Amino acid sequence: MTRRALTVLAASLLAPRAARRLTGASQAAQATLLSAPLTLTGDWGKSPENTARLVVLRMREVCLSGIALLSDRQPQLLNVDGHTTGFPHIELGQKPADAAFIAVDIGTRAWAQLAYQFGHELGHVFCNTWQPGSVAQTPSQWLEESLVEAFSLRGLGLLADSWIRDPPIAGSSAYGAAIREYRDNQVEKYRVADGGPVADMGSWFHAKRHALDALGGVNPIAAPAIVAFLAEYERDPRCVEDLGAVNRWPQRSAVPIETYLQLWRASCAEIKAPGRMPDKVSGILGLG
Repeated sequence: MTRRALTVLAASLLAPRAARRLTGASQAAQATLLSAPLTLTGDWGKSPENTARLVVLRMREVCLSGIALLSDRQPQLLNVDGHTTGFPHIELGQKPADAAFIAVDIGTRAWAQLAYQFGHELGHVFCNTWQPGSVAQTPSQWLEESLVEAFSLRGLGLLADSWIRDPPIAGSSAYGAAIREYRDNQVEKYRVADGGPVADMGSWFHAKRHALDALGGVNPIAAPAIVAFLAEYERDPRCVEDLGAVNRWPQRSAVPIETYLQLWRASCAEIKAPGRMPDKVSGILGLG
């Protein structure tokens, strides 16, 4: 058995009994994406693993605290796997089946980069993209990617403030300003990408739709949408809660965006999420 498998198994066995015990025919309260045990595995290079864990835990806390986590598909364990090559992604098909596996690839002690990558992949988990078979597909994959990129950027801003007030690494409160700069630089890149900023999002979407429908990941083409979604999250944090209703339908992102938004609205109603963000997206993109 590999070191990662042993670590994940140990965390699963040590999870609070209240998250696993059966009471009669119904299961007791389950862990949420915020409370689920979190483990680190993999190759962290010259970055201290214990410090990486502190950063990841704090990023998860600021991203999800105060947010109602309403999905009925939340993992009971969250594993973050360090890599020295490749790209961040969700590792599908790992065991145990109720665990979500996130892979990151960071430079030495690049804590802002770690928080940014982790925040994006955490957003995918929040959007129910972590279970076997939850493969993103066009033509609406770009929308989930843009939603979770904005989710990560929101989290970075909150992390910067939290780090200054109460640094997770002793004596490092000044690093909060570096996180803020890292985040602001990324937002500015998106704001001016592809000839931006964009004044008329509806016209932009209709002009770019063919290219967006073909995207398989985060791309500068979608930058105006990322900036617009971030503004909605920061204006109304309850919009973030609607991410828990994403992808709860069999077709997932393999439908046109009009259908995707209809399915998202219905899913919000099913889990009693606010249902604000689907309407916001529709309005932003000029879809009525």
